[in-house]
Amino acid sequence: STISMNSLKSSLLKLECHFTWTLLKQDVDLGHLEETVDDQIEFFIESNITNYNLLAYVCHLKGSNEEALRNLQKAEAAAQKNHPDEIDWRILVTWGNYAWIYYHMKRYEEAQTYINKVENSCKKLSNTDQWKIQLPEIYAEQGWALLKFGRKYYERAKDCFETALKNEPNNPRFNAGYAIVMYRLEDFSLRQCEEIIPSLELLKRAVELNPKSTFIMALLALKLQDVKQADEGERYIEEAMQITPDLPYVQRYAAKFYRRKGEVDKAVEILKKALAVTPKSAFLHHQLALCYKGKLYQLKNTTRYPPQEQVEEVIRLAIFHLKTAIAQKAKFFTAHIELANMYAEGKRYEEAEETFQKAFQINILFDNDKQEYYYRYGNFQRFHMKSESEAIRYYLEGLKIDKESYGRIACRNALKKLLEKRIQRGLEDAADFGTLGLVHKLSGEKHKAIECYEKAIALCPNNEEYLSALCELRLSI
Repeated sequence: STISMNSLKSSLLKLECHFTWTLLKQDVDLGHLEETVDDQIEFFIESNITNYNLLAYVCHLKGSNEEALRNLQKAEAAAQKNHPDEIDWRILVTWGNYAWIYYHMKRYEEAQTYINKVENSCKKLSNTDQWKIQLPEIYAEQGWALLKFGRKYYERAKDCFETALKNEPNNPRFNAGYAIVMYRLEDFSLRQCEEIIPSLELLKRAVELNPKSTFIMALLALKLQDVKQADEGERYIEEAMQITPDLPYVQRYAAKFYRRKGEVDKAVEILKKALAVTPKSAFLHHQLALCYKGKLYQLKNTTRYPPQEQVEEVIRLAIFHLKTAIAQKAKFFTAHIELANMYAEGKRYEEAEETFQKAFQINILFDNDKQEYYYRYGNFQRFHMKSESEAIRYYLEGLKIDKESYGRIACRNALKKLLEKRIQRGLEDAADFGTLGLVHKLSGEKHKAIECYEKAIALCPNNEEYLSALCELRLSI
């Protein structure tokens, strides 16, 4: 062929499209991603170019290039139909994806044709020879794609939307994307006990610029509920439900709002309506399970002897919906942890153990996920398996991960309580003092740690571990 492979490859790498944005397939659940993008194509017509492009990339990752080409044709058609006067730049990402897919299909002439199309468009748009044209719309499209690939990508998504907004600060879609990514980042930062730019003002601005977007209205409502302005939040939820009563993306957040408000039955009703429209949504199944979990704790806390058949029914429903969520989205960590707990509640200990193990094997866990895992698994060992020593071992694992989070705080508190209880029972055990010393040491409480190690050594004078820990602590003060 007349095309040199080297120059083809180097041209491909210069394209701005999904193939050059390092979106790694091991970080997502491809089947689940395909499902959610399909749903969004159905419900969010205005962003279909973006969604068809992403779907084409997902099809390629799944090994179906023909299907990928069909989605790129749909992206092209959407651009022609909705933005005929801006076709030059609306379609650059689509053309870049075409070039890559043809390259992977070894149809090199066609790949080169699309590279030329991009090049000519860029020349026309920027009056220079430069390839990489810095279009805000392309940064935004990259931001949306990164957002879909999960939490590992949120920081990069945030940078993309910020770059897009520099050029067009009042663009409604850019503001929407930025608010969504900041809402999610803030949620994770809170779990990790970090301070970040709150998303509340960004969501308010996004709603002003997108007065028809009930999806963002619903997020704003949840944020207001977080900051104890639930009444104002509820006004937004009600408005969103009036404008788009049948949009599952609004229903799911509305249900979450009412569940957190304590109106569990109302939440269940809304979720069932939404499931009728998007029956495979892992999010909806998970939310329903949380409602049943809430009902379980209500039953247990309000009556001394809750009716057994009611308890069993609520547990059964929670397990059913959690299993469905995981079947849809295999890397759904929280759903795994909740399922393990529900099995334990139903005294199905082998299945609980197995589910905990599966949760820990998910390859995209962050430190705070692992800490939460150790805390919940420690609880399982302590309250269901009746093994305090195993519980202590796992709480310690969580505490040893040196990044503050709710999970780590929970491990620390559980350890202190449990060890102090054991010591109060008067089972003067050097190991308990030694472990409590370690807990204080890992928590930066040096003087308390020294006290504990001294008590441990009094009970067990020649223990190397305690002696060296004590020595190290004294030197560090």
